[in-house]
Amino acid sequence: MKMNRNLKLQMLAQSWLFVILFLLLIFILGYLAHQYRYAQDVTQANRNILTQGSIDVLKQMKDPVNITVFATNDDPTRGDNFRKGMIDFIARYQRSKSDINLTFINPTEEPKLAQEANIKQDGELVVEYNKRTEHIFPPIVEQDMTNLLVRLSRTNTKPIMFLDGHGERHLQGVKNHDLGEFGKQLETKGFKFANPDLTIAQAVPTNGAMLVIASPQVNVSDVEAKKIKAYIEAGGNLLWLLDDDNFHGLEEVADYLGIKVSPGIAVDMTAAQYGADAKVAFASLYGDHAITRNFQLRTLFPEAREVDAKASYDFGWKVGRLVEVAPNGWLESTKIEPGVKNQKVAFDEKEDKRGPINIGVALERTYGKKGQRVVVMGNANFLSNTFITNGGNRDFGINIINWLAGDDELITIQPMLLKDANVTIPATDTGRAVAWTVFHAFQFFIPIGFFAAGIWFWWRRKKA
Repeated sequence: MKMNRNLKLQMLAQSWLFVILFLLLIFILGYLAHQYRYAQDVTQANRNILTQGSIDVLKQMKDPVNITVFATNDDPTRGDNFRKGMIDFIARYQRSKSDINLTFINPTEEPKLAQEANIKQDGELVVEYNKRTEHIFPPIVEQDMTNLLVRLSRTNTKPIMFLDGHGERHLQGVKNHDLGEFGKQLETKGFKFANPDLTIAQAVPTNGAMLVIASPQVNVSDVEAKKIKAYIEAGGNLLWLLDDDNFHGLEEVADYLGIKVSPGIAVDMTAAQYGADAKVAFASLYGDHAITRNFQLRTLFPEAREVDAKASYDFGWKVGRLVEVAPNGWLESTKIEPGVKNQKVAFDEKEDKRGPINIGVALERTYGKKGQRVVVMGNANFLSNTFITNGGNRDFGINIINWLAGDDELITIQPMLLKDANVTIPATDTGRAVAWTVFHAFQFFIPIGFFAAGIWFWWRRKKA
């Protein structure tokens, strides 16, 4: 094709048009990337973006959060990039809450400020929200930071009271049937505990957020039972966990709340699909209640019993159903002894009740100028040290406590526990050699390998 002046001008115009369109495309993509953000984290513990639980916590925090990091300057030559790491870490929170302010102070250059803030170690963070502050120490992961924000957000600082002395599941106990692990989770959320002795105290203290009765094994004395009933009559909040249909001296309390508990337990035949005993019932449906709204985690309840509170309407209570289990099972009428595994049971059309079975109720009413709340669960096992980590049991229990404490805005799916936060390197020559090889492979060996392969392919093509 013969080149002439017009053809050259046409080709030049096409080239410049391509360049302009390409630059315009780059500009548009940059603008869209600045205005809209999408990220998908494929790491096991969501290292690069926040979990939904953390995002929900940030959404209900209306005021600014001030974070001050007391750390010496980074020294990249020695691998010290702590400040840079903190900027990246806090940026994940700032993307969901723009008024999180991050400040760095070098304690060696500003010793007076570090002393006034009571700083104990390099890298310590001081987080301030609503004129309340808390310190957090490295290494810092999302679970710890979000729990700290939850504690600062909590408006109710009254302690959780729990009944003791009758074989109850202890909120600070370490045995398998105790609720110690659940108690630790509550402490990370900012709750404190109190253990009033009702045999001595004139009444259940009114300065507590709620009273927890966790499945007494022997009868509560008449004196204690009257004090508990008076506490509820006076507007006190209550969490009552039942493992059987024996109220153990609290029959008057059950009558006042209109509570009825089945003698038999829920049998869930679908549990066999998961390798569990049929006495372990899986949740199938959650009620329309603040505790369970938008709650979609699977929960399981070993040896659960049906709970009903129809008669509570007579005392002004508004009753809500919380969770139904065993949709493909039934409520067994035959008594099954606790601890007996894989006992053979069969559905009896005349005696048994087909599932699903409701095992939890939430009662609410207006008392004076404030609200009063009660939750009764036909199962305490789901919060025990043995089962607390199964499915969403922990989250469900914390939602119950938040609702009873009046912190409705904190009822959310909790930030998940991190599983791969630490890498343990064996303290042997072989372990150190393997670790050095793996870490430096991504830093040097693999990039150099790609570079060498590129040169080799280029040389072969040039030679051909």
